[in-house]
Order: sequence, then structure tokens, then C-alpha cells
Amino acid sequence: MGLSAAAIKASLDALAKNDADLANEISRIGYPEPRIRDRGYMTMLRTIVGQQVSVAAAASMWNKLEAELGEGFTPACLLERDFDTLRACGLSRQKQGYARSLCELVQTGEVNFDSLPEDDEEAIAELIKVKGIGRWSAEIYLLFAEGRGDMWPAGDLAVQEGVKRLLKLNERPDEKGLRQIGQRWRPHRGAMAIWVWHFYANPAL
Repeated sequence: MGLSAAAIKASLDALAKNDADLANEISRIGYPEPRIRDRGYMTMLRTIVGQQVSVAAAASMWNKLEAELGEGFTPACLLERDFDTLRACGLSRQKQGYARSLCELVQTGEVNFDSLPEDDEEAIAELIKVKGIGRWSAEIYLLFAEGRGDMWPAGDLAVQEGVKRLLKLNERPDEKGLRQIGQRWRPHRGAMAIWVWHFYANPAL
């Protein structure tokens, strides 16, 4: 389960106590809504399905998959289908490779979404064993599905741009730079990331 509204507020309030500028911005645009996803391999599979396509296209593909495999289908169900069947659901050869990688790792127990390592870096390392899943996707999963409070998706362009605006920087920080900047917000970087997305989406408020 992702970070609740109460957990986000508590973290942001803790940061705002020592940061007058952040406190002012929170007063100006308010607190963000929680971003919560279901825990488990299915959420990661939806991430794969949605890569590089519109929300509408991703929803269409997912609906076709569920129609073919059944709601709440297991990894084995997907692995049993051939290329043409999955292609008819909209999955390209590349996405099928990624989906099969995920399902195979889950089926063998090499990646266990019910007991990912408690250490954030170890959990990220386990998730990126899946073909097509990079650090950003792993961090987003751990933040939205597991509610890990110090997750900091520094490779996210909206977070980079939001921090640039918040701190009035001359240039948008890159991933490495944003990781360094984010140290000031530990151990509440997860809530800060969710708020920065909210800030980025509300520049005129």
C-alpha cells in the first residue's frame, strides 16, 4: 500500500518546520493526493504494458489481456500463450519479452513481490532483474505500491523540473544532481516527490 494522505502530510509538515520556503509553497498549493497502486506483479506488468503508449492505448491492451487470460490472471497464464495470441492483445515483440521476463522471474520465485528486501537499494536491485524495468520504474513501484517513505525517483523529468522551480535553480538538475539535492529531504523524500509532482502540475495556483 502506498503512502496515505496522513503519512504524506506528516512528512511534509516535518520538512516544512525547517524550511520556510517549502512551508509557504505548501500553504499556497496545498497537500497532494496520495498515489496508491496495488502491491504485486500485476502492477509491474501494467507498467510494462503502458510503456511508451498513451493511457488509452495501455487501457485497451490491458482489457484485451484480461479478456484473454481472465481477471487476476497468474504468471503461468501469460506464459502459456503464444506470440500471436499476445500480439492480438496489442503487445509488441519487445513488450512480450519484458512481460515474459517478469512472469518467469515471479514463477521461479527469483522476484517475490510479497517479500521484497527491506533495504530500498536491495529491493530496487531485485526489481530491475526484470527486462525492461529500470531504476525509475522500480522506484515508482516501491513508492506507490509499497509506500516506502524515502523513495526518491531522481530520474523523473517532472521531479527534476519541479525542484528546479521550487529552488529557483538556473538549470534543471540531472539525475545525479537531483539525488544530491534530495539528501536534504531524507527520510521523507517519498512524500516530497509526490508533493513536487503536485507543485509541478500547479504552477499558476
